[in-house]
Amino acid sequence: MLWVEDLHAGYGTSEVLTGLSIEVKAGSVVALIGANGAGKTTTMRAISGVLRPTRGRVRLDGREVQGMDASRIARLGLAHAPEGRKVFGPLSVEDNLLLGAYTRLPRFFGFRRRAKDDLARVYDLFPRLQDRSRQAAGTLSGGEQQMLAIGRALMARPKIMLLDEPSMGLAPVIVQEVFRTIRRLKESGITLLLVEQFARSALEVADYAYVMERGHIAVEGTPTDLHRDERVLAAYLG
Repeated sequence: MLWVEDLHAGYGTSEVLTGLSIEVKAGSVVALIGANGAGKTTTMRAISGVLRPTRGRVRLDGREVQGMDASRIARLGLAHAPEGRKVFGPLSVEDNLLLGAYTRLPRFFGFRRRAKDDLARVYDLFPRLQDRSRQAAGTLSGGEQQMLAIGRALMARPKIMLLDEPSMGLAPVIVQEVFRTIRRLKESGITLLLVEQFARSALEVADYAYVMERGHIAVEGTPTDLHRDERVLAAYLG
């Protein structure tokens, strides 16, 4: 579903990614873990088109997308739930969700009717969002905003979702709730690339994982493999 080869990207004259290569197979959950500053968020931005790579290839469902605008990549089936959630605070919860489906809804009339089934799916996954559907997104708690960010990405009916640091800034009990949601998404068959600071939690839901160091992949394997790797144990699972 997603194939990345020799990806280079950065900010100004500072190169962050220095030849990163990963693969995410259809229907799998792949975790990307590593220390702060390793380049995990930059990877997500370069894949989704928010940041333009300087070198390398990104293939989405067989089509090369490196260098395309983020809006075009989104239309091809990639949804990015960014670090920090980035909800539209003044808009209602439901309007935030509808924005996630903008690529396939009518421009003027009938968009709420066309989005009815997708809204129902998100509200089934996150009943709390339905209770707050008319509430301004900026007044939600951090955990509720994370639910909204995931729900907004789901509204696009993506082929693959990029989920960046879903536990950031959340209380432990809310982190557990977020990961229960990720497990439900996995059971539904969604393809997911997950960046997560809590390596143990990420490996519990992942089918495969990559460990980043200084802009490239240092270690990769199944969660079982990584639990046996002394470097990974010492740095991330100790």
